[in-house]
Amino acid sequence: MANAPKKRKPRVHSKLEGFEVSVNEFGELQSSMPIEKLNEFLNENVDDKKLAERTDYDDLKKGQSKSKKKKD
Repeated sequence: MANAPKKRKPRVHSKLEGFEVSVNEFGELQSSMPIEKLNEFLNENVDDKKLAERTDYDDLKKGQSKSKKKKD
């Protein structure tokens, strides 16, 4: 058998260091990081293409909607 190429770990963002995901024998995803932490990272670093056309998209990214903004 020929020498198999060594598997290298992919480069990841520093906040995702140590993140691994696999699928168990029941088809369930298993992750080394809580889903809440992963979702928080994605919300901060990935633009949602479906929401990008909304006029209040920047406010949504900050966690505010137009109806919930404080009145000065």
